[in-house]
Amino acid sequence: MLRSLYSGVSGMRGFQTKLDVIGNNIANVNTAGFKASRVTFKDMLSQTLQGVTAPTEGRGGVNPMQIGLGSQIAAITTIHTGGSAMTTNNVLDLRIDGDGFFAVIANEDQEIPYLTRLGSFTLDAEGKLVTHDGLLVLSSDGEPIIMEDDWTSISISQTGEIIAKNQEGDTVNTEIFIGLINVVNPAGLEKLGNSLYQITPNAVFEGEWELTTAANMEMGTGSIISGQLEMSNVDLTTEFTEMIIAQRGFQANSRIITTSDEILQELVNLKR
Repeated sequence: MLRSLYSGVSGMRGFQTKLDVIGNNIANVNTAGFKASRVTFKDMLSQTLQGVTAPTEGRGGVNPMQIGLGSQIAAITTIHTGGSAMTTNNVLDLRIDGDGFFAVIANEDQEIPYLTRLGSFTLDAEGKLVTHDGLLVLSSDGEPIIMEDDWTSISISQTGEIIAKNQEGDTVNTEIFIGLINVVNPAGLEKLGNSLYQITPNAVFEGEWELTTAANMEMGTGSIISGQLEMSNVDLTTEFTEMIIAQRGFQANSRIITTSDEILQELVNLKR
């Protein structure tokens, strides 16, 4: 069979995957905290028809003669650039201005927290700071954040400290900080859905992670901005351009298959 037939099939598969990724990016263009993904291709193994010949005295060397066998997916990378800010004026809507992730857990027995950039939080009936899915938000001490009964209102500083006002009208520095985790390789995090990420061995060095405060220069965490949410970093102009490229690439590879089929048909028709 013709090599071009299989090369065309591999190209169509790759561009189909690229279209899947682009479609997911566009679907989440208005998802707060979402990070877009990007597909990178690489070529497959090449078949060597003639090897390399080294130059000798009186005769030059000969370059290798190889035929490529198609393309494949090299990586699907999550792009962790910052998204634009959306002002909500809700005190419990938090945006990280810089690097870092909020740490949340499903229950108090969970040892390794989930990470998220979606800072849309709320209070439950017990005064716990939770996500809209009921996950507990951790402080820098690794404990769930619980509001005291005598707090009438709160505000959150750029360092993530909760500033409370009690029933006497006094402002209290609670020394409770929203916990952040900064990872060495954010692209190494595994997406779990619901705007959550899971820590993997390729995201942190030797599996070590540490909860810290916002605006920590040593740990490299960004500031926390209260009353704002981080919007998706999906750029529709880029996505639609990549969609056109993927569509034309898919069509070009389908033409390879069609042409290869016509050639095979000619070979079959040689015997009549």
